[in-house]
Amino acid sequence: MRIAVLAHLHHPIRPPFAGGMEAHTSHVVADLCARGHEVTLFAKAGSAHFGRNSRGRVQAVLPADYQVRGYPDEDHRDEQHRRLDGAMSSAISAVRAGAFDVVINNSLSPIPHEQLDGIPTLHLLHTPPLPRITAVLATRPERPHGHRYATVSHSNARAWRAWIPDLAVIPNGIDLRRWEPGRKDRIVPGTAAWTGRITPEKGTHLAIAAARANGLRLRLAGPIQDPEYYESLIRPSLDDKVRYMGHLGQDQLREVIASAQVFISSPLWEEPFGLTTLEAMACGTPVAATPNGAMAELIGASGGVVACTADEAGLANAIRQAVGLRRTDVLQRAAQFSRDQMIRSYEEALYDLHAAQSLGRVQ
Repeated sequence: MRIAVLAHLHHPIRPPFAGGMEAHTSHVVADLCARGHEVTLFAKAGSAHFGRNSRGRVQAVLPADYQVRGYPDEDHRDEQHRRLDGAMSSAISAVRAGAFDVVINNSLSPIPHEQLDGIPTLHLLHTPPLPRITAVLATRPERPHGHRYATVSHSNARAWRAWIPDLAVIPNGIDLRRWEPGRKDRIVPGTAAWTGRITPEKGTHLAIAAARANGLRLRLAGPIQDPEYYESLIRPSLDDKVRYMGHLGQDQLREVIASAQVFISSPLWEEPFGLTTLEAMACGTPVAATPNGAMAELIGASGGVVACTADEAGLANAIRQAVGLRRTDVLQRAAQFSRDQMIRSYEEALYDLHAAQSLGRVQ
């Protein structure tokens, strides 16, 4: 099939990835190309182009030097919405002119929900309900013609079902061959790891406090997406026990995670999935997590311990329990979330949409 993929436009789609959505988008495009599809990624300039022999290409719709603010004030927010909406509209115009068979909307924009009627589209919902998207859905009690919706967890599906009652659940997956355990003699007792976007909702400060409460050395890695938060709460906490390793590539991240005795996942929002949590489990590192969003659903009974409360005492207690878990059990839990299974589920939905369009009955 000829597939168009609409990316989240805040960051280029290239390693080291700005976050889980960017990593997910890159992997989906690469895997669909590997399965013989022709894929065009509509993304911010600077996104990584595919190899000469690849069946994928990138079409830039937003300049690389346009800086998207993570927490804009009202004036900047309105200007930012106009710029991003305009870029997404131009992408959709190119989709309409490009004779694509199907579209994957992997963005956080409301525009695809408004402007893709009649084009077979699979919308992937990676976040809790966003007001600008639900405002569009609320005006359209019937599902747009030719659209299907999927999200990453049952927890997130429950949050969206007021607007999308028939929302499917396709869990995220990772390449279990790339995220794998390190040697047993490389595991460092008394150490913890935390990776992800350094923002208040990810609870970096809480992870630091809970690690200190257990006397653990903590290594942090990930992009600083809220500089004010980092400077006020995180940087002052750095010392010989708590180190910030920077924004690392996948191989370096795997080394940090696989060598830790425990991984801390500390979301303070309704985390829809938690890709870094899955990456840790695939390395065999048990997880201690706050009880928010899909954490319990993802970790299950053997991948780690979910705290009873989302505070320092609760997370510190979860850490103490998690360090005693068997790493083989953690690995078995991670094996249930393969990227191959995720891609097969997407592909099945896309084939169904394309077949229905060909028969003139997309629904």
